[in-house]
Parts: sequence; structure tokens; C-alpha cells
Amino acid sequence: MKRKITSYAKDDDDDWVARLDCNHSQHVRHKPPFVSRPWVESEAGRTALLGTELDCVRCDRMEFPQGLREYKRTPVFTESTLPQALLRDHSTKAGTWGLIHVLAGHVRYTVNKPEQHSLALQPGMAGIVVPEMKHRVEPVGAVRLCVAFFKSDDDC
Repeated sequence: MKRKITSYAKDDDDDWVARLDCNHSQHVRHKPPFVSRPWVESEAGRTALLGTELDCVRCDRMEFPQGLREYKRTPVFTESTLPQALLRDHSTKAGTWGLIHVLAGHVRYTVNKPEQHSLALQPGMAGIVVPEMKHRVEPVGAVRLCVAFFKSDDDC
């Protein structure tokens, strides 16, 4: 999934790391002949590429970023009170992650990535909601669930 570069920092090995708008980080090393990124060597080069999109494989793998904090939680929904909007394809805003918590029963969680896939969620399994990635839920019989939303402290 394509994500925009928002800032840069150096890691413990003195290599440049780009922070992406999904709150993941990705190395942007200049290591010719394998990786040619001469722009990373100067502040002007890095600044010029702020906003450029990189492919975030961590979003593709639905990895929840570290360092986020919960800022909102829905009420507990049942199969009869689940909002219609959650049953249709929808997504969160840029930078907003979610965790679907099934408290009782089962939910089919469908994610529309480059290829669609479904997960069967049950108590003890959280469904990771990736920012801007279309998804929907479908209760399988009686269910109780809520959704927690997360952002970085910079976004709150």
C-alpha cells in the first residue's frame, strides 16, 4: 500500500529512516549498486521528497504500528445494533488505526486489499483496521463487539 513520507530520522546504525503517514517507518538507505537513493544524503534531497509515496509492506501485512494511543472507542454493538455503515465497505482516515474487539460470538472481517480476504474473528482475536484500507464486518449469529481507534500522539 502506498504511503506518504512525513519526516526522517536516523536509526542506531546511522541510516536514514522515513516516517510514513501510516505511522510505520521504512529505511531509505543509499547503498549503491543495490539501492540508489542519492537524495537521502542531503537535507535538501530529503526535504524535496517529503510527501512522496513509498510502498509500505507493513500495511500490506496489516502490522499494527508501535507507539499509537487509543483516542476513542465505540459502544458495544450486537448483531442487531451494529451500524449499517460497518456492514458495507468503509475505511478509516489517514493515520487512524483500529482494533475490532469481539467480546462474544463470531464476526467475519473482510479486507479489500489488492486481493480480498476474510478473517473469522472471535473473542481473544483483534481485527486490525489499517488506515484508508476498505473493509467491512459481518456478524455470524449472536455477537458483541466494539472498535477501538488509535493515532500517534502527533496526530491527536
